[in-house]
Amino acid sequence: MSELPFAYGGPPLSGRMRATAADFEVDEVLGFAADGFGEHAMLRIEKRDANTEWVAQRLAEVAGVAPMSVGYSGLKDRHALTRQTYTVHLPGKSGPDWMSVDIEGVRILEVARHSRKLKRGVHRSNRFLICLRDVVGSKQEAEVRMREISAQGTPNYFGAQRFGRDGDNLRSAQALFSGARVSRSQRGFALSAARSHLFNEVLARRVAAGSWNTALEGEVFMLAGTHSIFGPQALDAGLLDRLECGDIDPTGPLWGRGVLRSGSEVAAIEREVAAAESVYSAGLAATDLSHERRSLRLAVSDLAHHWADDGSLSVGFSLPSGSFATAVIRELCAT
Repeated sequence: MSELPFAYGGPPLSGRMRATAADFEVDEVLGFAADGFGEHAMLRIEKRDANTEWVAQRLAEVAGVAPMSVGYSGLKDRHALTRQTYTVHLPGKSGPDWMSVDIEGVRILEVARHSRKLKRGVHRSNRFLICLRDVVGSKQEAEVRMREISAQGTPNYFGAQRFGRDGDNLRSAQALFSGARVSRSQRGFALSAARSHLFNEVLARRVAAGSWNTALEGEVFMLAGTHSIFGPQALDAGLLDRLECGDIDPTGPLWGRGVLRSGSEVAAIEREVAAAESVYSAGLAATDLSHERRSLRLAVSDLAHHWADDGSLSVGFSLPSGSFATAVIRELCAT
């Protein structure tokens, strides 16, 4: 993987991130409440140093159900303090006394009934509170940088965790595309990593050229806060105004089979990346995944910060589901 360029010229600070799990807090915001009835127990859970799938397996064991009976919306960081929601399918029964369940690193905060299993990606956003320790650098420049991020967002890079430890998921993708047999679960991680890598490479070219938050000919746009896309179409004043005010965003490819939707300048960039990374683009084109699009620009909401006397900086912000807090922090602080 190549070094990803910065949107604002590089971070003005350096420091330590995730010195402890509590230094990286994530609150999942579903955007809806339990409906109060149905065959599923909906559990609001706080977990520390535990990954999402491991907790789902423990919940299945406690409830005496198959792992597939447990639903959740998003995969959350392991080395963190996170709060998220799960559902457990319990048709015709109330299930265990959830508030007394003992799972290492897990605390059940709320229990309710719900009529549907939680599916991946249905939550609205995530709220992050990140403590950066032993921070050095210019506070004045950092204040300017945070105002820039709040006003303009950051490049919507996929974070390093998408690619596995030391890039293991990308190596699995290479093996998969060369004909090796991989497990079903590892296949999913491999395909996701390959798509994410190609997207990052396209976005990196747009960042280097200063066009990650502007419109090029042949652009496909996404309505902010949704997955709805439109274009390409003529770049008139109305369209450019909508882009400027954040109503729409330019997009990049999540590679798959079929024909690219983009055109002209945008398609040329995307095809150049695909040719340079042909192991991944050709491999993905041979799967059952269709081309999709992802916003190039990451909107950062409700950004707030606090400088502590011990040299640490706490930064809080909200991001739409599917985006990475590290894409924000890297523009502010080298960790």
